[in-house]
Amino acid sequence: MTTYTDQGKQDTRSGFGAGMTELGRTNPNVVALCADLVGSLKIQTFIDENPERFFQVGIAEANMMGIAAGLTIGGKIPFTGTFANFSTGRVYDQIRQSIAYSDKNVKICASHAGITLGEDGATHQILEDIGLMKMLPGMTVINPCDFNQTKAATLAIAEHHGPVYLRFGRPKVANFTPVDQKFEIGKALMLNEGTDVTIIATGHLVWQALIAAENLENQGISAEVINIHTIKPLDDEAILASVKKTGCVVTAEEHNFLGGLGESVSRVLATHHPAPQEFVATQDTFGESGTPDQLMDKYGLNNKAIEASVLKVLKRK
Repeated sequence: MTTYTDQGKQDTRSGFGAGMTELGRTNPNVVALCADLVGSLKIQTFIDENPERFFQVGIAEANMMGIAAGLTIGGKIPFTGTFANFSTGRVYDQIRQSIAYSDKNVKICASHAGITLGEDGATHQILEDIGLMKMLPGMTVINPCDFNQTKAATLAIAEHHGPVYLRFGRPKVANFTPVDQKFEIGKALMLNEGTDVTIIATGHLVWQALIAAENLENQGISAEVINIHTIKPLDDEAILASVKKTGCVVTAEEHNFLGGLGESVSRVLATHHPAPQEFVATQDTFGESGTPDQLMDKYGLNNKAIEASVLKVLKRK
């Protein structure tokens, strides 16, 4: 069992802010737009150092997407920032028509994704955003797991030409990946090799998958853990290589099981190598207000849920 150390809990949105600060110093074409949520997006340092490269659009997210699309025509690399709910559902038409259809080099950066924005309440949560964005032709969809990986992803998407949806969260979570990691879009990361079951996780569920794998090892079950930080394009090769070895898979995500990572993995397996699969995800439901831990427990989005799904899928091999 590979051991990972929590370097100290940090919020992934601060990883985005750290990435933006570095981009502000290294890439003069990067500009930032925000819909009245500078504090939540942690981009104040970028603004302080590059005031002429920041556009405060206000609570007008649709306009923000249109402005971002226009800025690309002049060679700028716009990063838009607001909550995931307002970055996708509220502005889907503008993203589809002005950004995705037109193949504009806009980076849609979405904080407070999933259910763990907690006390902000159900109307601010979104559990269908991955599905909305991955269905758009040409859209890259990225969901990093911790502070360090979110910073690395922010830097990487500035170098990638084309529309990107970068999803991250509000709460402080374990920060366990390397500080100076190289982020390769579309390349899954093997975190722990195993032989009995494959656990494929994304975002906040990656750390929970590692905890589950350690607990399962104590029960004599060898779990392979893969971090899928890029949901589109998906690393089909890594998924198939693992599942062909273990014979079954559990997917884990802070998202509805409809339209998320699990469905993408199912497509790969159905097409190339059918195998038993269990889904750790919300079950076609909206969330509610509560602390992140309360909500992750209620909706079955933690290491205990992953362990239970592993025991269930093993009986189907």
